[in-house]
Amino acid sequence: MSPDDLQRRLGHRFSDPALLTQALTHRSFGQPNNERLEFLGDSVLNCVVATLLYERFQTVDEGDLSRVRATLVKQQSLFELAMRLELGPCVRLGEGESRSGGFRRPSILADCLEALFGAVFLDGGFLAARAVIHGLYDPVLATVDPRTLGKDAKTLLQEHLQSKRIPLPVYSVVGTLGAAHSQTFEVECLIPKLDIQVLGRGGSRRAAEQAAALLALERAGQRAPASASRRRAGTADPTDGAVS
Repeated sequence: MSPDDLQRRLGHRFSDPALLTQALTHRSFGQPNNERLEFLGDSVLNCVVATLLYERFQTVDEGDLSRVRATLVKQQSLFELAMRLELGPCVRLGEGESRSGGFRRPSILADCLEALFGAVFLDGGFLAARAVIHGLYDPVLATVDPRTLGKDAKTLLQEHLQSKRIPLPVYSVVGTLGAAHSQTFEVECLIPKLDIQVLGRGGSRRAAEQAAALLALERAGQRAPASASRRRAGTADPTDGAVS
């Protein structure tokens, strides 16, 4: 992709082409590189995304807004935007970095995109940078649920169960596989009230718990508490209405 194509996709034509060139220059290529522009672009990005979230989600509190912003500006999110832009072939890399596939590396592409935001800010001011960032993030924001974005599976499962007054799940390590230096953990997640029993696997106990929680969350969304099911079937729960 040519610099002209990239500028069309960004929605900004540089008055100073040298800023575009610098934003696309990795340190392995030489000087001036894009590291200072990346520093600037990171701040601009955080400000613009915070503004966009503030305007779009007017009933969401600051804690949830902060979590959503952190998710939207993290490396993986920037990498996905850079891939959508087809930014990789435009990045100027040193010979070694180029041979090792640096144009596909998430850290390089994410940093380069931030540098582009910084370059647009210097070239056209805050409104120009806001327009570029808004254009890239608008399709993402259209699908964002601020209540769930950035939360892990265990947290989402806990919140789901609490909202329905169902006791929290119980996690247990039921097995480990492989050698000590490369073990795979198996963790069971139990939710007796919903008759859910699932196994998750991962390279650590935490990863296995998250995998199990994700499976349990999917099933929990499809099931009602056992007492509710019995009532719908016309069978009384012996604990309903009990007095201690």
